[in-house]
Amino acid sequence: MSGTSADGVDAVLAAFEEQRFVDLRGKLHREYPAALRTRLLELAHGARPVELRELCALDAAVAEHFGDAALELLATLNLKAGAVAAIGSHGQTVFHEAARLPRLTLQLGDPSRIAARTGIVTVADFRRKDQALGGQGAPLVPAFHHALFADGSEPRGVLNLGGIANLTWLPNANAADVRGFDTGPGNALLDEWAQRHLGRAYDAAGAFAGRGRVNEALLSALLAEPYFSRPPPKSTGRGEFNLAWATARYPQLNELPPADVQATFVELTAASAACAIAAHAPGLRRLLLCGGGTRNAVLVARLGTRLAGVEVQTTAPYGLDPLEVEAAAFAWLAMRTLVGLPGNLPAVTGAQRQAVLGGIYPP
Repeated sequence: MSGTSADGVDAVLAAFEEQRFVDLRGKLHREYPAALRTRLLELAHGARPVELRELCALDAAVAEHFGDAALELLATLNLKAGAVAAIGSHGQTVFHEAARLPRLTLQLGDPSRIAARTGIVTVADFRRKDQALGGQGAPLVPAFHHALFADGSEPRGVLNLGGIANLTWLPNANAADVRGFDTGPGNALLDEWAQRHLGRAYDAAGAFAGRGRVNEALLSALLAEPYFSRPPPKSTGRGEFNLAWATARYPQLNELPPADVQATFVELTAASAACAIAAHAPGLRRLLLCGGGTRNAVLVARLGTRLAGVEVQTTAPYGLDPLEVEAAAFAWLAMRTLVGLPGNLPAVTGAQRQAVLGGIYPP
């Protein structure tokens, strides 16, 4: 899995028995080379046009990186390709537009190249089938969240703090009642601002934000974005929420103290998520956090403050490292595809029906 933060590939080796997740047998993170990450982010932002040859070359480069991540993980575990049933590859999203028709999404990472490079059956292209059936194509992880974290004894939520944040509402143990959607920016704005002012890909532990104060005028301008009040099903991406968007919303942004802007971006992530929970997850008692944003202590603290009365913790006590949840989800989706089971939840994505997702690419 490589998410909207586009920092690299999270690879896990997941074990299943009778279509049920058992555990992870191994994991690693393989960062993108700096030049590749920069170009992928430019594509996701729509920063400049791309020629078809370059797009094809990026598709191949991402696939090679995914394949190498899988091989490197197997090497660390002293396993051969034959020990693995399949690779589930999400690919790298560089375009996602679901607010208007036709709904469109594009993930790079040619699955035929991954299969050829690793010698392992590869399952990929999970999102477009849901879109073909009228859905958003995202988020897809709520079905996995239900399988792992739903509990009939209490209403729970799962908030993934990736580049974009997405919420899964688990009011009970019934899959038919699961809801989920993207709440808005997660780490995307934080990472871009840290890159600009710190020269680093992210704000480690939220220390930069911790030095600043929230600018209420900037926060109000950003929260006025219509996306936040739009009812689900809905999904978004870095093409919608980025520094160009923030500057357009608040032209004086670059005149503010940089640490204040970072603190305000943290508050935007916390406030938009908290508002989404208040509107669409009534009675939430426990919120499980996952994704890279769990390492941002300031963000986690602000979520806790805004969600008084809700127990906020990571997914770790519930059996899965918060940094590995999404990669495990796409292993689970690949397993579902191989055995002919649906992977989407129409109540989440808005699709006409459940469907087996993705395609299967032999080595």
